[in-house]
Amino acid sequence: MSFVRTYTKPRVFAAAVLGSLVVGALLGVVARQTGAGWLTDLLDQIGTIFTTLLQIAVIPLVFTAIVVGINSLRGLGGGRTAARLGGKTVLWFAITSFIASLIGIAIGRIFDPGAGGLGGVTATAKNADRAAASVDHWGSWSAFVKGLLPENFVKAFSDGETLQVLFLALIIGAAAYSLGDRAKPFVDFTTSVFEIIQRYLGWIVRLAPIGIVGLIGAAVSNYGDALFRPLFSTTLAVYVGCLLVLFVVYPILLQFVAKVSPLKFFAKAGTAIQFAFASQSSAATLPLTRQSAVNLGVQPAYAAFATPLGSATKMDGCAAVFPAIAAIFVANLAGVSLNFWQYAGIVVVAVVGALATAGTTGWLTAFTLTTSFIGLDAKQVALGLALIYSVNPIMDMMRTATNVAGQIVVPTIVARSEGLLDDDVLNAPTDRPLHTDDGSAARPTAPAPA
Repeated sequence: MSFVRTYTKPRVFAAAVLGSLVVGALLGVVARQTGAGWLTDLLDQIGTIFTTLLQIAVIPLVFTAIVVGINSLRGLGGGRTAARLGGKTVLWFAITSFIASLIGIAIGRIFDPGAGGLGGVTATAKNADRAAASVDHWGSWSAFVKGLLPENFVKAFSDGETLQVLFLALIIGAAAYSLGDRAKPFVDFTTSVFEIIQRYLGWIVRLAPIGIVGLIGAAVSNYGDALFRPLFSTTLAVYVGCLLVLFVVYPILLQFVAKVSPLKFFAKAGTAIQFAFASQSSAATLPLTRQSAVNLGVQPAYAAFATPLGSATKMDGCAAVFPAIAAIFVANLAGVSLNFWQYAGIVVVAVVGALATAGTTGWLTAFTLTTSFIGLDAKQVALGLALIYSVNPIMDMMRTATNVAGQIVVPTIVARSEGLLDDDVLNAPTDRPLHTDDGSAARPTAPAPA
């Protein structure tokens, strides 16, 4: 077990993830240059298996984590305390989304993606079909509201509707909280299921370097230069916007609002952010996100509530920076100059429409809601979306990393304001295993008194 203990230390795991990114890219280049179809297929299968293993747990993880998180607030006080914590959390979600959307608009104006045409780049027929279907399915607020309410409990789970499952979890979690001891058997059962899913994901996380080799290798082999050259300004703008949020906005909030050193934050949250970058899934990163918040001193009961809620709704990369830049891209394709009120609409969607980004289609929902809300032509939206599909794997890495960082920053800020941040734990050593040898989440402890 000594290897497992060493391998799951953040520094060792981070090195393994970075190494797998390089190995995957090199294998992708080899497969593309040599025309080795078998290698491309192998890499694709490895990536697909890893992604499937992660996605298996997403729906039950979101449901159980929200229910357990809501009921864990009981240990922090009464219903008013829980409501205040929930309100503050959502408020800070909105504040950071507001800032991120403004940054997205500013970067979009500077880079002006799509201006002057696309230099011969066209959407593939497959992507065009996907885009048209996506605009029809996600491109209106009525579709969002309809998609929020499940037809029945079982169908929401069987269809993998993350937003509907989130809605059910919030209602059922609140009902269980209100029933108190009468709901204890249900809460205990849900907690056990949550712990089982945590154990399962702990095992899958250890396979991340292998899965990342497949994901990156297949992307490079299949797309090659198409990942970078076409739509380069759009991709670069998304990266610059997300990096500004990640390394400027969040550090300022941490330093001056949460009173937490940004260096210490990234030391303790870096593994979760890196895993999010590689896996492109906030939900799959949830166990690491939650543990990172706890390692930063956030009271575990509050972290158990805030991080699963954030994993489904707090997406500054996907729902704020990206749709702002993408909307400008589509407007440029259509030869339309956006006015002040349309820019204001982009901000409104980013702040109010956060719930619409739940699940694996978060970026897609945010994109179509934003562009339809500000009145862009549906055909141009479909064209822009079809083109974005070709570079989406690379964009999604940076977007998801930004999402997850925000999902840790906000609980840290709120915990500080509520006196729920333990400075002894915050200042404890950072080089701790992500999981114990039995697969359970490692719980940080304060250093022993001198």
